[in-house]
Amino acid sequence: MENPLLLFPQLNISASKDKSYYKAMKSMVKEEPHKASKPGTKQKRNRLSLLLQKPEFHESDHLGKPGNLAKAASVSPEEAVKWGESFDKLLSEKAGLDAFTKFLKTEFSEENIEFWMACEDYKKSKTAHELLPKAKTIFETFIQKDAPKEVNLDFHTKEVTSQNIHQPLITTFDTAQNTVYRLMEQDSYPRFLRSDPYLNLVKGRNPSRPTLRRRSRSFTVNDFQGVRPDFTVW
Repeated sequence: MENPLLLFPQLNISASKDKSYYKAMKSMVKEEPHKASKPGTKQKRNRLSLLLQKPEFHESDHLGKPGNLAKAASVSPEEAVKWGESFDKLLSEKAGLDAFTKFLKTEFSEENIEFWMACEDYKKSKTAHELLPKAKTIFETFIQKDAPKEVNLDFHTKEVTSQNIHQPLITTFDTAQNTVYRLMEQDSYPRFLRSDPYLNLVKGRNPSRPTLRRRSRSFTVNDFQGVRPDFTVW
């Protein structure tokens, strides 16, 4: 698949942008049941699949939009070093969140951070009236089977979330969000700290545009021993 609220400052998203984003996501994934058998439905699905694979489509995503590389280049080495203190620290800072989102885009796993951010925004809902449409959009976009940006959840978590979606509470996505958070913290975050783009920021180097690459497995520290970093990647 195809570029914050724990203990630190939250990511602010305006109400108007919230509405436009959820409207856009809703229109993208909504499909009337009685249209499933009509001619052209398969073609529409294929076009949606192709659209989701286009880099420019992900670049314009509201929740996952990381900004431009110039902003990341302005991060001081001291600030970048702090991102290595904890995953919470990385996500609590806008520049850190941007840089991590860019990194996930190179691994084609940005749906994880987008889902986490969508849940953070969901928990900022001020009235119960806001919960149902937001909950439905998040569920259809990230959780239901064959969702456009389906995240990797265990069967139990997915089932519990599915059952609670009809009468959503502010805590409806907590279990699913924590699962995805731990996945990123234990898997993607360590690789981000070992990546050339992050090491360049720590050393005060100016990164260039990242090269998209698929990963076939998780790396360990031993994989990088004796290997000289390639500073031309960014």
